Amino acid sequence: MLVDTKPKSFADLVRISGLSHGTDVWLNNAQYYIKEGYTTLKDCISTRDDIMVYLMYAGVPPKMAFTIMESVRKGKGLTEEFEKTMRENNVPDWYIESCKKIKYMFPKAHAAAYVLMAVRIAWFKVHYPILYYAAYFTVRADDFDLIAMTQGSAMIRQKIDEIAIKGLDASTKEKNLMTVLELALEMCERGMSFQKVDLYRSHASEFIIEGNTLIPPFNAIPGLGTNVAKQIVASREEGEFLSKEDLQRRGRVSKTLIDYMDQLGCLEGMPDANQLSLF
Repeated sequence: MLVDTKPKSFADLVRISGLSHGTDVWLNNAQYYIKEGYTTLKDCISTRDDIMVYLMYAGVPPKMAFTIMESVRKGKGLTEEFEKTMRENNVPDWYIESCKKIKYMFPKAHAAAYVLMAVRIAWFKVHYPILYYAAYFTVRADDFDLIAMTQGSAMIRQKIDEIAIKGLDASTKEKNLMTVLELALEMCERGMSFQKVDLYRSHASEFIIEGNTLIPPFNAIPGLGTNVAKQIVASREEGEFLSKEDLQRRGRVSKTLIDYMDQLGCLEGMPDANQLSLF
């Protein structure tokens, strides 16, 4: 769509947002009329408001223009009366045919809100990237490979290639993970990095910013849910974990998760079990 429309302004992006969220508004409709030279991105029908405003400027009475807009945006097309009125006011044939094809239309206010939100996010990604990545991984991502992510670009690339080579055989979970890994790679290539999960500094569910690095939360560990993550945070407030056994008992962490955390390097130097010294 971006290749076909070549947006040059905020208004163009709003129109693209409307075109992409409607049904039969872009495909087999505006896309065709723009390619064939009947209209341009600026003048095609992209949101429901466009119809009413265009018809009013063409000379259609406001009430009739509103009624036509409502009919078109609900996918009901044009009645003979509507079409007659439009032709009497010199509305071009391509515009009338375009109205007949539409099944659902996005309101312009919604399209503008979507684009405004996207622009804000893009601004943070460019100017305050560490804030962007912390927010993205905290809010949007569900699947992580922390072992790869903490080892930098080369390991992340290797994991991406392993998933990509599977093609259509890759599971939904692997595809979701691939999206996260691509963002992680982008972050590392921009000079930022991931620390290991820290038993005493990691948050239960939020990535913590430390300089140009991110400290992953406990629930980023595969298989470790938010309730267990909160339990670990609550338990460490009661005192230092004496051993992996102590962490497993007080934090209600399974042996499998203890092994993963050990592999990740966040239990380095911690004994397996509590030991009582008599000397």
